[in-house]
Amino acid sequence: MVVALDGFLDAGNAGAIACRHLAAEGSGVGVGAGGGVVVATFDVDQLHDYRARRPPMSFVRDHYEAYDAPRLVVRLLHDTGGTPYLLLHGPEPDTRWEAFCRGVLEVIERFSVTLVVGMGSVPMAVPHTRPIAITHHANNPELLTGTSPWRGELRIPSSAQALLELRLGEWGHDALGFVAHVPHYLAQLDYPRASHALLEQVELAARLTIDLSDLGILAEEREEEIARYLAANSEVGDVVAALEQQYDAFARAEESGSSLLAEDQPLPTGEEIGQQFEQFLAGLERPDETGGGA
Repeated sequence: MVVALDGFLDAGNAGAIACRHLAAEGSGVGVGAGGGVVVATFDVDQLHDYRARRPPMSFVRDHYEAYDAPRLVVRLLHDTGGTPYLLLHGPEPDTRWEAFCRGVLEVIERFSVTLVVGMGSVPMAVPHTRPIAITHHANNPELLTGTSPWRGELRIPSSAQALLELRLGEWGHDALGFVAHVPHYLAQLDYPRASHALLEQVELAARLTIDLSDLGILAEEREEEIARYLAANSEVGDVVAALEQQYDAFARAEESGSSLLAEDQPLPTGEEIGQQFEQFLAGLERPDETGGGA
């Protein structure tokens, strides 16, 4: 079963985009459609804080219509080779995390799920011109398919998805996951390149075959938009270049086994980064002024 919850671990909407792609490809319908057979649903009224995350709806001239009710569902999908798998997706529960985990356990046991694979993404101070880094994690070390870039213990805010992996391990069920590192100046935009990287990992871990060609096209189009904007705004390009220097210094240090604290690397101040990234996002949202497309 593949798991991706909207909300906390979804920088660049990477998980949400990946889920839409899986739903489309796994049911043979067009991209963006909600495909597959829904085999389980959660009572969202018991899990969702409507005032904190108000669902959108339409007001047409003189009346309300088209209310987009939040849905947390499990779908039955098939990969390109016909292998069946489940997809759990929807908004992260705001309350009753333990009850949510027990509900997922019921689904796992009812459908004899042998492996749970999670997807997530976080904003990081990395440039978009370098490969997408992935953090691998699992409740069973034998499941790990890559080396973690982290050393020691990190105290982080929890999430329902992280708690689910922890609880499943306590209950004797294997679960692993992948977190993509999204450039923090792109975290508020759709970033399908991170979705593509996540699904590549899902393919390997779950032994699925997924057609990623359409997603690859979306990723290339977004990269072209970013490149056009950088070409027209050299000051933002300078900030990205500084991040590239930092990234490369860390990579060299990792390869040589030396300290990750690189010397004599010119980096912008936090205020400079904030100002330039605000301009960057504003430029992508106003393509007519920069010549790029949002």
